[in-house]
Amino acid sequence: MILSWILFGVVFSLFTPGPAEELIVNGNGNRKSSVTTGKLVAKYGYPFEEHSVETSDGYILGVHRIPYSPKPKVKVPSKKPRPVVFLMHGLLASSSDWVLLGPETALAFQLSDAGYDVWMGNARGNVYSRKHRSRSPRFQRFWNFDWHEIGIYDIPATIEYICNLTGEDQVTYFGHSQGTTTFLVMSSLDTEIQHRIKSAHLLAPVAFMKHLKSPFLKWTSLMTGLPNFFPELFGSMEFMPSSKLMEMLGYSVCTESSIFSGLCSNPLFLIAGFDTENLNEALLPDIMATGPAGASVNQLYHFMQEKNSGRFREFDYGLARNLAKYNSRKPPNYPLENIDVPIYLYYGKNDYLSAVVDVEKLIKELPKSSLRRAYLVPHPRWNHFDFLWGLNTQEQVYDAIFEDLAEVNRK
Repeated sequence: MILSWILFGVVFSLFTPGPAEELIVNGNGNRKSSVTTGKLVAKYGYPFEEHSVETSDGYILGVHRIPYSPKPKVKVPSKKPRPVVFLMHGLLASSSDWVLLGPETALAFQLSDAGYDVWMGNARGNVYSRKHRSRSPRFQRFWNFDWHEIGIYDIPATIEYICNLTGEDQVTYFGHSQGTTTFLVMSSLDTEIQHRIKSAHLLAPVAFMKHLKSPFLKWTSLMTGLPNFFPELFGSMEFMPSSKLMEMLGYSVCTESSIFSGLCSNPLFLIAGFDTENLNEALLPDIMATGPAGASVNQLYHFMQEKNSGRFREFDYGLARNLAKYNSRKPPNYPLENIDVPIYLYYGKNDYLSAVVDVEKLIKELPKSSLRRAYLVPHPRWNHFDFLWGLNTQEQVYDAIFEDLAEVNRK
């Protein structure tokens, strides 16, 4: 759920022991929480599959699938393959974000009901993707990545796996927050993978971040120049490992009837933008039970570099390493002009992380031949999380998404 747990991280990391692998996964690498993507999907009578995808640099990713809807709204002949959609979550999130709202509202279920074969990715380091061919998440070497590696390794490997398994040539891509960032990384640097993308639908797109409004993240960005600031603050190269503590707090403190529920919603608003009107507070316990899902500290660090520089560019290692790695004093910008994929953007007026002016800069930088639509949500207080958890997602966003899908499928 993107940057939603940073404030919780500062408060509760004191109670979370080290790289808490034992608290998060069992022998198969699966989360021990009572709320998992598989359980949420099965709860509503939908089929569910778990797949493993190994990247070229050795990370083993958990990939989740809803292969078909029990009662699809759009009838697909049994012999005809279902069109494939791939959904990618944000920072500190997981595949569960796409199903938390339930079958009547959550985007994954709606796509399944519409006749799509729904796949949901999990980035390296989250609770479903804590395995590697030779590295353990107990040690720092496992965490030597940021969202650049997710874009150039994780997403291409997952898309190729899906296409090979289903026999489909293309997938329709959905990303939220960091899931949009990693798509832009992938499609700007890997022109070969672009033929696998039928269209990309980017919710709360994050590339340029100069004008982010979150007061906490503005403060955090000031710390990026201090050596080892994040490792010293959080104790390891993993940022906010998931634990049973967060789940316990969610179900005891964050219920609608609790007098402390504001302790759960207010940090979310400070990060993403205040919008009490649209937040589905009934979801707060499940939101805490499924997140934070784990990430590398460098993912957050890279975002803060983007805020400070005002550019969308690769990781800044400092002068000496930049010269060695990039043959340049500064890291290179991502070449957005290389993107040749139909892109649809959806953004909100009250988004503290994906500010309107920054999205407008992205719109200008994307090739005109690729950008099909930039949809500004009409609700004046629509924030970063409302795309996933909002009470009015259907009328505010999802109706527009399905209009765009219809346009894509007509071509």
